[in-house]
Amino acid sequence: MTLTRRQMFRRRRIAVFSVIGVVLIALLSGLIYSVNAIAAPLPATIAAPDEIPALTQPASPVAWPEFGRTAIGAVGTPGLLATAGDQSTGPIASITKMITALVVLDAHPLGAGEAGPEIDYTEADVDIYWQTIAEDGSSAPVSAGMALSERQTLTALLLPSANNYATSLAIWAYGSMDAYLAAADAWLTANGLTDTHVVDASGLSANSVSSPANLVEIGKLALAQPAIAEIVAMKSADLPTIGTVVNTNKLLGTHGVTGMKTGTTDEAGACLLYTAVARVDGQEVTLVGATLGADTHSELNDAVAGLLDSTFAGFHTVQLTDAGQQWASYSTEWGDTATAESAASASLLVWSDTPVETTLNLPAVLFANDGAELGSVTFSSGGHSTTVPIVLHGRLGDPGVGWKLANPR
Repeated sequence: MTLTRRQMFRRRRIAVFSVIGVVLIALLSGLIYSVNAIAAPLPATIAAPDEIPALTQPASPVAWPEFGRTAIGAVGTPGLLATAGDQSTGPIASITKMITALVVLDAHPLGAGEAGPEIDYTEADVDIYWQTIAEDGSSAPVSAGMALSERQTLTALLLPSANNYATSLAIWAYGSMDAYLAAADAWLTANGLTDTHVVDASGLSANSVSSPANLVEIGKLALAQPAIAEIVAMKSADLPTIGTVVNTNKLLGTHGVTGMKTGTTDEAGACLLYTAVARVDGQEVTLVGATLGADTHSELNDAVAGLLDSTFAGFHTVQLTDAGQQWASYSTEWGDTATAESAASASLLVWSDTPVETTLNLPAVLFANDGAELGSVTFSSGGHSTTVPIVLHGRLGDPGVGWKLANPR
């Protein structure tokens, strides 16, 4: 069949438009592909961590007493550094007076250097004095009509360890011994000192008891009271009526000892609650310890001196990281590489073989320039921690249109 001119023209026009349609569809498909490829989200690059180096240290030798029971801790470090001997509850003798001082200060606080209110002494206090003498307890003179400040009374309580002033002060603060003991029980409970129980203010009774661990905590609480810290650091003091009183702590001023409290009874033996300070690698370290159960105070003091010297010697600075230390690497799908490095050096004062834990916090990264802060590394030991920022060494950049078109997602 012969086509007319019009029919031929129509067929050609259909063919042209068909080709144009196919081209337009192809172009549109290509455009959609390109837009989708360029706009598709790129994957963040996950860090490949290096092996974290172990920061273990050898244990340091400690010269433990060969008698009784001991616990030692450090201010600012939770719990204890170490213990030796029986750690159960037992008599604490005149260390009980430190509890008396803390409970009285809870009701009648004293700031640094403050004298506090005056306490008027009466015949009732004279009777307490004579009762103390009859019990063969440590005492200091008192007379009816005399007056001492609260600080002066605490001094008579803590330096010469006068039992009569412990009782008089407790009754002055709370009105009666029963009321004081109830307050002491509540104070001990509030401070989590569950191993400690007192039945008197002086510690003459073997039923006033504590554990070495609780005594370390009591020592830390006492150091936080300026009045107590100031008083126990004195070798002697002059008090009205009483005269010169001398600190029973003969270690004071030696081996770093800054104070605290002695105690002696047949049941408890010779006891000492002590604090000591030394500088180690430029940092101040304050130890609090309790040693109980020696036969004599001479034996006790020699043992505590050796213990303190060896414990201070056990502190050392651990180098945690150096600036530029690599912790991980990054490698993108499009070929960029970079490393994650410490932004600074850091060290930590550690006691003996206390473990150092390293925690790495590195996020996945999409784009980042050289020097960008990425995350951090934290080092923890003995309740102390330090955190160092981690920065990028290198660059993680956009791969560009060509890579995106060649690698659709």
